[in-house]
Amino acid sequence: MNLPDEVPVMTLPNATLFPQALLPLYIFETRYRQMLADALHGNRILSVAMRKPNSSRETPTEIAGVGLIRVSVAHKDSTSHLILQGLTRVKLGKVVKYRPYRVQKIEPLPTPPSNDTKTGELLVTVRELLKERVMLGMPFPFPFVSQAKPGVPGQPPPAFSAKEVIGYLDSINDPDQAADLVSCAVLAGAEDRQTILETLDVEARLRQLAQFLLRDIKTHPKRKKRGG
Repeated sequence: MNLPDEVPVMTLPNATLFPQALLPLYIFETRYRQMLADALHGNRILSVAMRKPNSSRETPTEIAGVGLIRVSVAHKDSTSHLILQGLTRVKLGKVVKYRPYRVQKIEPLPTPPSNDTKTGELLVTVRELLKERVMLGMPFPFPFVSQAKPGVPGQPPPAFSAKEVIGYLDSINDPDQAADLVSCAVLAGAEDRQTILETLDVEARLRQLAQFLLRDIKTHPKRKKRGG
């Protein structure tokens, strides 16, 4: 899909838009309602960027996600629920305008080639850590959203069992996609997810993801009781 040279940018404190992932959003601010209306009348593309930590201004991080609006449901009070599907990582460039909402130039960030053997081994490690999470009863912080059944507007997306989530993630054989979708589903910390988003190399991304998963497992109360 051809991307435009510039896109609207939604700056949010805790949201991360990964390639291929589906991100549900509730739109209520006036500026973002206008952004959504313009996007729906245009190419349906916008960017979601995390707000820089400890920033006194609403400054987006340099690396963000760009997505396509797959579902948008408007309500009588002018708010909306929408589902974005991530397309690619981008580097945000020059600000084109700030009002009524931010628009910036973008530079797509493709995934560089990787060593299939090493990434395959790391993907196995990530899957093993995911299964240990399930054994410990650790939740998935962010529910998976079905693209075919986005759910009822105003209500949480339909929940999937841990077994269903693991089964789905196990079926993904592309290490690049798996690293992003696992990070999206599992990592509760916004800064952790941003770290993964900013890591272009798949091997390094999987290695970092495995470290995050292992850290969370080691600090879980049940793991501590076992003395692991």
